[in-house]
Amino acid sequence: EYDLATIKFWLRKFLVRFFQTSQFKRSALPNGPKVVTGGSLSPRGDWRAPSDGNARVWLDELEANVPD
Repeated sequence: EYDLATIKFWLRKFLVRFFQTSQFKRSALPNGPKVVTGGSLSPRGDWRAPSDGNARVWLDELEANVPD
């Protein structure tokens, strides 16, 4: 069992890695909406993170809503 501080620590790391420095950003395609239905988070499939993505909004939400 993990305490809340440990969960918050690792969630913060995940948010930065996933939304800001994500390997899924490696794409030669321009940013834009997908026009095909369905989807998954697979980098070989549908998921394309925006190349200018930023984790700041997610980190602010974490700090505002999860106590230390």
